[in-house]
Amino acid sequence: MATFPAITPSYGAQKTSRPTNRVVKFGDGYEQILRFGLNQNPKVWSLAWQNISETDADTIETFLDARADDGDAFDWTPLDSATSYKWRCDEWSKEIPYRNRATITATFRQVYEP
Repeated sequence: MATFPAITPSYGAQKTSRPTNRVVKFGDGYEQILRFGLNQNPKVWSLAWQNISETDADTIETFLDARADDGDAFDWTPLDSATSYKWRCDEWSKEIPYRNRATITATFRQVYEP
């Protein structure tokens, strides 16, 4: 299992929770929540590495390209945690605002694998 490079994202990262509950609504206004699956509350992180060196940007981009090629998840420790979890990155972008500087934005989606 690959581990994401130790390059800390910029402040302003956003974590989103995406519970996988099912809701059954009844005609009288009542509703029932059904838990769906074993892992009901995966997280999604919107991250940016702003104004980093081209070398760091290339390291991140090469890592994400390799995961896109092999289809594997990777280990990454969220900013608000001391524990590493498994993630996939389905989309990222690179911007070059200045000479030899870059900004990478990516969305990490938590996955559950053995």
